[in-house]
Amino acid sequence: MENQIQPKAEVAKLELEAVIGFNGHVPTGLKCHPDQEHLIYPLGCTILIQAIKTQEQNFLHGHSNNVSCVTISKSGVYIASGQVTFMGFKADIILWDYKKRELMARLSLHKGKIEALAFSPNDLYLVSLGGPDDGSVVVWSIAKTEAICGSPAAGLNVGNATSVVFSQCHDEMFVTAGNFSFKGLEKTEKRWSVYPMGIHLMMASDDSFFYLGTTTGDILKMNPRTKLLADTGPAKDKFSLGVSAIKCLKTGGLLVGSGAGLLVFCRSPSYKPIKKIQLQGGITSISLRGEGHQFFVGTEESHIYRVNFTDFKETLVTTCHFEAVEDVVFPFGTAELFATCAKKDIRVWHTLSNRELLRITVPNMTCHGIDFMRDGKSLISAWDDGKIRAFAPETGRLMYVISNAHRIGVTAVATTSDCTRVISGGGEGEVRVWQIGHQTQKLEEALKEHKSSVSCIRVKKNNEECVTASTDGTCIIWDLVRLRRNQMILANTLFQCVCYHPEEFQIITSGTDRKIAYWEVFDGSGIRELDGSLSGSINGMDITPEGVHFVTGGNDHLVKVWDYNEGEVTHVGVGHSGNITRVRISPGNEYIVSVSADGAILRWKYPFPS
Repeated sequence: MENQIQPKAEVAKLELEAVIGFNGHVPTGLKCHPDQEHLIYPLGCTILIQAIKTQEQNFLHGHSNNVSCVTISKSGVYIASGQVTFMGFKADIILWDYKKRELMARLSLHKGKIEALAFSPNDLYLVSLGGPDDGSVVVWSIAKTEAICGSPAAGLNVGNATSVVFSQCHDEMFVTAGNFSFKGLEKTEKRWSVYPMGIHLMMASDDSFFYLGTTTGDILKMNPRTKLLADTGPAKDKFSLGVSAIKCLKTGGLLVGSGAGLLVFCRSPSYKPIKKIQLQGGITSISLRGEGHQFFVGTEESHIYRVNFTDFKETLVTTCHFEAVEDVVFPFGTAELFATCAKKDIRVWHTLSNRELLRITVPNMTCHGIDFMRDGKSLISAWDDGKIRAFAPETGRLMYVISNAHRIGVTAVATTSDCTRVISGGGEGEVRVWQIGHQTQKLEEALKEHKSSVSCIRVKKNNEECVTASTDGTCIIWDLVRLRRNQMILANTLFQCVCYHPEEFQIITSGTDRKIAYWEVFDGSGIRELDGSLSGSINGMDITPEGVHFVTGGNDHLVKVWDYNEGEVTHVGVGHSGNITRVRISPGNEYIVSVSADGAILRWKYPFPS
């Protein structure tokens, strides 16, 4: 087998068109910009700026790892974001110019993780809080983009600081809080000094007091001048799973979000709910639009809700998977919509608007693979309880279930173009062929050759042959007429993906050895081998109907477009922060859609004219 050394040609960038995703685990990560027209939130190592009315998206790229916190200055001129990195390494803070949508400065002092950020009210200073391995608080001058002073944010015996809030009126005062502790900081005679004053924090608009939300479900109201507790509540019915987000309104009330997904409007000193609604997932962000007549709420289950204060009813604005996406597939002949599956649900999306059209949920199960029947009348899915389930793609109605399809869960599924057969692969390595009638689903044959789970199945256009890839290091080409093995391909890898070249005399494979291999279908011999990635497995690949280009994605978080004949990368897409699990080219070669283990779905512009 010849090993190709690739010349270092200049590789073009793949253009990111849209992202479906929102990391709901970043505390106060969802922000409404002071212009009241845009939402700003993190997803992986990207920061999204999304227009509220038109849903148009802009992306800020610059972080090398997951974004851990985001803040916007009061004027709306600046955005600051911090990231996570590896223990002992510097974690960057990036200062962005909001109007120009570009990076202004990179601030590096903290190690490990940036826990929280806050701007002073007149954009003079930015204060940053390091994570548990760093534990320091640093004040930065925005004009000079350099650190003015720093201090440990918490003593050795009082736990980590997790949040910071600036005074609403003075550029010289802010408060940090965390486990068992909080501190204040003031500027005296041109010298900064930190003093201890003894969690989620919120300062009242006139600085008369600030609120702390605790993990035990209490709210504390503190006076920053006297350093004394003003009041505390609620006396009974504490907030279940703790207060996870808190926001002051100018009218004097409080919006409180709990870890159990309860959103409450209440007032001091009783903190009894005046209005409340139950949302899906623990609340991590509450962001006001203007004075708070309307506000946005972000939850851990990656939902963004819009709530009007007067009627206190929620509208779901954005939703996405909050667990690893296992598969993505387009229906035959149309790029208008596509389906994805993750843990317990399958979702159908409208491609251009990123809107969720349908959600099919099977509680406590994991869906490993999906495929549309060619006629578009059913969506076939593979589940870890050993069942194959077919749903109607318009309504989500369950059409039929094949029980006990595989012993150790169904891991892959494919359909034939005449809509009469389903081919499934299981965790035990069996490949099974099912005859699908109007009312019946019959097992035609169980093909027992693989020794480990089947990771990918592709069917030949004429439905007379299929290829299955397995993590046992074999790919098998099956004769679907005589229902027996034609060829076996062996390699020292766990195969994750396989594709037929459209002319169907070659297949390409890839897996954990990071190699992309071309094979002869006729005799299973190797033709060539390419280095597919520098780090990590390649998990997904797809090829164009003409066979000129193919795409790959894997654990290096990059989407790569390849020239099939030259064996060279032409375009690279940077945007994922989780391992890419699957990638597909849309019918008509308009888009590339890639999905990843962090729940994100990214749509790229296909780089060549179709």
